[in-house]
Amino acid sequence: MYASTSTTAPKSIQQQVLRIISKRKAIKARRLRIGSDLSRELGFDTVDVVDIILELERNFHITIPDEVPLTTIGDFVNYVATHTNTEAQAA
Repeated sequence: MYASTSTTAPKSIQQQVLRIISKRKAIKARRLRIGSDLSRELGFDTVDVVDIILELERNFHITIPDEVPLTTIGDFVNYVATHTNTEAQAA
């Protein structure tokens, strides 16, 4: 179950989120799975996750509250997809 086949997020958003996450630890985006847990499976620490959140907020012009549970790649993709307005998706 790879990232490109298991989520309902628009492809462009999903690809951008995967690119941001993969850049943080120099992991090839094609190796990332939607169900992968960032800390347990991929070795991301709290600072890595915060940096990813900040990068997503900048790129998508959204705010991700601290209390939002983001543990898997799919959590990030789905949050961004559901909180990004249509105009930003087209850009």
